[in-house]
Amino acid sequence: MTTSTSLQTTVWLRLKQLKWGSWSLISLYLSLLSGIVVGLQYNVTEPYYSVSSIDLLIPFGEFFRSLHFYSSQAFFLLGCAHLVFVWDETEKYSIRDWVLLISSMAVAIFLLFTGYVLRADNTGFSAGMIAEAILKTIPVIGHTLNTLLFDISERGMQRVYIHHVISLDILWLILAWDHLRRYRVRVADHIVLICLTLIFCFLIAAPIEPDKLGVTYISGPWFFLGLQELLRYLHPLFAGVIFPLLFVVALLYARKQNRLYRQLLWFIYAWLFVYAILTLVAWLR
Repeated sequence: MTTSTSLQTTVWLRLKQLKWGSWSLISLYLSLLSGIVVGLQYNVTEPYYSVSSIDLLIPFGEFFRSLHFYSSQAFFLLGCAHLVFVWDETEKYSIRDWVLLISSMAVAIFLLFTGYVLRADNTGFSAGMIAEAILKTIPVIGHTLNTLLFDISERGMQRVYIHHVISLDILWLILAWDHLRRYRVRVADHIVLICLTLIFCFLIAAPIEPDKLGVTYISGPWFFLGLQELLRYLHPLFAGVIFPLLFVVALLYARKQNRLYRQLLWFIYAWLFVYAILTLVAWLR
């Protein structure tokens, strides 16, 4: 038992020493640079055609689309890993700093989601329409929120595109700025990561789905699958709004000075476990 515990501690310390936060920022830089190339080719009036034609009409189009797709995923996942491994250190953060940090993670996943929607293929369009339907179930402000954030059924991808390339990026920068300015990341120190990312994106094309006639079930983005599965059993207001909101609120209050800290941690673990099971069930369909 002692040997096993010692091994686990050693592995944890080794993982904790890795530069998760720096890797996340490098991935963000790659995402932003490749996003400029992809964004210049995007046409909100013909979203699916403009995305699918990037591979054919611009030099190395498939590579830049893949780089934007995979580096964006890496930015979020590495950022989550960074949060996990520096969790104890975040206790020194003020309540304001902690709220801003967790809010920036929520905005980051919303950025990922709008990127999927903008593809306008089966996965993207369906995810956008589901999100629109969920927002409309929110009492009083639901329709207003949908008009501000999506409104795909009336305006197509116009608002989603603006949020993805401008408003959400600015909001994320505002929320994360106090955290970012404490650190300095030298690109020259991460050449290996950059090269590996470029090679991977050159070899593995980002997904885009052709229209499929007669398909009755479409899987959403990987981080959306658990929610999509939960929508099969519960009202959209609970499955799409209250359930994910409970997780965010639990994170915000999971501070050691809170007398319910242990209970909140167990709730977070239980939520992640349930969501993982829902995701697996949806993935196996």
